Amino acid sequence: MTQTPAPGAASRSPKDEPVVARTIADLRSLVAAWRRAGLSVGLVPTMGALHAGHLSLVAASQDVCDRTIVSIFVNPKQFAPGEDLDTYPRTWDSDLAALRDVGAHAVFAPIPSEVYPAGHATTVSVANLTDCLDGIARPGFFDGVATVVAKLFLQSGADKAFFGEKDFQQFLVVRRMAADLDIPIDVIGCPTVREADGLALSSRNTYLSAAERAQAPRLHQEMVKAAHRIRSGDGDISAACADAIAALSAEGFGPIDYIEMRDAETLAALSGTDPVIRPARLFAAARLGETRLIDNIGV
Repeated sequence: MTQTPAPGAASRSPKDEPVVARTIADLRSLVAAWRRAGLSVGLVPTMGALHAGHLSLVAASQDVCDRTIVSIFVNPKQFAPGEDLDTYPRTWDSDLAALRDVGAHAVFAPIPSEVYPAGHATTVSVANLTDCLDGIARPGFFDGVATVVAKLFLQSGADKAFFGEKDFQQFLVVRRMAADLDIPIDVIGCPTVREADGLALSSRNTYLSAAERAQAPRLHQEMVKAAHRIRSGDGDISAACADAIAALSAEGFGPIDYIEMRDAETLAALSGTDPVIRPARLFAAARLGETRLIDNIGV
């Protein structure tokens, strides 16, 4: 169904600077003023290093909400020791310029001590949806995500939050968390945005060398090939996934954390030769050089 813009959604010039809130108090004061004016609020949580995928989430929010907040916070709780917390791309000036150009209304950009003050001792953990895929490959990752997103939901008081389906497992975890904790917010998944050659947009794509960037689309291509085999009934699910892993390994990808088909709601594993008669997705995570690529597609 086509949605018409919400009243007030275009009430600021795309060239106006978005309001930058650095503290929770300032964010809540801003949202309270919007509420007094009867305006709805959308939230786009990010870690910055914005690309067209993030901006598509801003556009999705603007379609249905009067005001849109983009959070920019590199969350230390979702990085394990040895991961890229210190080197994760931080591009504040270009991020702010991009958000100004697309007409975002506010940016919430706190420092770590604002989000996790001294004595912070609470972690949010979601069971079942986190015992597979990246829940195994990145222990503790989803606890960090669920904790920071729960805080962002409560800090902003937004009506709706928008997440890219490239991180589909994360989307399911966040949606479950909000439902279980009775946080009154609609969690909305938005389609993955890709380069022309099929590579899913990611802030970490900047880590790829020129040669790796040329090779990276092979992940999506092998996933599409496996999905076609599964849909057509040409062999069983496990064989299609195993062949995709073998093909990528032969081309220099590795380690390959997983290529698996899962139920699109429960993430229950799917295998065998039975036809796929309920929504399912093929998930993949693989390293190419120093870069970890993830992707998923509907089957």
